[in-house]
Amino acid sequence: MYDYLIVGSGLFGSIFAYEANKRGKKCLVIDKRAHIGGNIYTVQIEGIHVHQYGAHIFHTSNKTVWEYVNQFAEFNRYTNSPVARYKSELYNMPFNMNTFNKMWGVITPSEAKLKIQQQINEAGIKEPRNLEEQALSLVGRDIYQKLIKGYTEKQWGRRAAELPSFIIKRLPVRFTYDNNYFDDKYQGIPVGGYTQIIEKMLRGIEVRLSTDFFKQRNELTALADKIVFTGMLDEYYDYCYGELEYRSLRFETEVLACENYQGNAVVNYTEYEVPYTRIIEHKHFELGCQKGDCQSGSVKAGTTVITKEYPAAWQRGNEPYYPMNDDRNNELFAKYKAIADTEEKVIFGGRLGMYKYFDMHNVVAEALKLAEKEMG
Repeated sequence: MYDYLIVGSGLFGSIFAYEANKRGKKCLVIDKRAHIGGNIYTVQIEGIHVHQYGAHIFHTSNKTVWEYVNQFAEFNRYTNSPVARYKSELYNMPFNMNTFNKMWGVITPSEAKLKIQQQINEAGIKEPRNLEEQALSLVGRDIYQKLIKGYTEKQWGRRAAELPSFIIKRLPVRFTYDNNYFDDKYQGIPVGGYTQIIEKMLRGIEVRLSTDFFKQRNELTALADKIVFTGMLDEYYDYCYGELEYRSLRFETEVLACENYQGNAVVNYTEYEVPYTRIIEHKHFELGCQKGDCQSGSVKAGTTVITKEYPAAWQRGNEPYYPMNDDRNNELFAKYKAIADTEEKVIFGGRLGMYKYFDMHNVVAEALKLAEKEMG
């Protein structure tokens, strides 16, 4: 018998397993994938640590969370500064004075504010009824048309005029020349990739990979006093109230015979006609890699690795990435949560178990909170 069966070896499940093991609890961790780490899994290709499931930049203002993850790896000082490409034009993200100067030729914050306000006034929208109207009422026509509309429609698989306005509650507009995407105090990427962090967390704990909980449900459930389930909440209950909606992703990774493909780790493609939303060039996540001198190891000269990220409709069998937290889905989730709250043996956690999109620092905080609540 185990004290805990932990379904999923991603960040949430691995932190809980680590904390339980530290307290003398016996854990079994299972994962349907053939590797540990969930979506933060990294693999080394040509000496470059490749983020297999999209870019993962750790950022937080929570000192406790930052110190917690730093016990498992040394983090570099990578700063996320994505670039948006609209046709042949390049813009800095998030929207800041560099963006406004490129778009309108303005130089001072007062000029930029005036231009944005003029376009907001021209839109004349007082009560936004959808995402398109919400964006126009926040930043005006030019920024919306070039940097928001196409990207958002690809990401969500719907036209902006059909999406609810609450998806964009606010848009980060900075009237400074600052390309740092995050406002958080701490930011970086682990030297050597994320997989090593999970390996250290799960050291000394039994792990079974390529193990589907639902194919061995009765057998696995009987093995433990409690279950920590980080999969899809609706799947756990056999979709008895219907399916919750998600968006999925598809990745195409290529090894290219060139030193430097795009000059930046992340380039967003904002026009609708380009099917992918962004291209990630992984070597730029690690300081020095642009020169072929990666901290991660020996990088093959004249080589780089890129990943194109394609949004996709979710259906059963696909990997769910983004919960669709509109009113209909939130109401449906509330029904499932009402059942989940009555469970004495099962605890649901993570973005799928809680049907909420979390950044990594949120996952760390939630997992530690659960461990404290469960075990003190």
